[in-house]
Amino acid sequence: MWKLARTPRWIGALVFAFAVAAIFALLGQWQLARAIESGTVLERQTETAVPLESVAKPLAAVESEAGGQKVSYDGTLVPGSGVVLEGRYNGGVKGYWVVAELQGESALAVALGWTDDPDAAASAIANIPATTLTATGRYLPTEPPNEDDFENGVQTAASVSAFVNQWPEPPTSVYGGYVVLDEPQLGLDTIDSPVPTTDVTLNWLNVFYAIEWVVFAGLAFFMWYRLVKDAYERQLEEAEELAHLN
Repeated sequence: MWKLARTPRWIGALVFAFAVAAIFALLGQWQLARAIESGTVLERQTETAVPLESVAKPLAAVESEAGGQKVSYDGTLVPGSGVVLEGRYNGGVKGYWVVAELQGESALAVALGWTDDPDAAASAIANIPATTLTATGRYLPTEPPNEDDFENGVQTAASVSAFVNQWPEPPTSVYGGYVVLDEPQLGLDTIDSPVPTTDVTLNWLNVFYAIEWVVFAGLAFFMWYRLVKDAYERQLEEAEELAHLN
């Protein structure tokens, strides 16, 4: 059969199938681009700070609408609650975060600032004052604690569950995310906190059309294969008939 497929007639048919499949592939690509262009852009006003209580609840996971939202929350910093996170990049520079507990109606982990100096980070956690603070900054979901190198005592993840176990007194109520402060404390530098990317919902009708064109492209090659196979089977039947006649 493959010897037959290599004859000029069927090679020409294969080239035609390639051309048809290419057209269908281009149409599928166009439909996919249309699915994105005609999708609905889900814009959120994340840069206007709102009360934390209006977008999040204690002892609950961070909802997608709350992740990345600028919030404000009043509380008192808890001395002795400071934690240094290593391996945190700021503007491409590797350094340290200083995180502490802010005790309001519920406990909240707040990232006070960044430094590339380990001594400055150690000094910051040793000098956290019991002062009231309006924490204004970006609210982010907790990170998994399994990113930490426990064996070597290296803590890198902003994990609320890990912080709770390190604070002087375990809180009865705590928020599931943490806030990166807009205004750093204790002489630290501001932590980079980029604006969340804009979400886009696809136009699924166009996506299905794109899938259809891909199927049609595959069908072009399948039709070529079936035609070659049918021609080959006809040759076999003709050869058998000739053999019987002889």
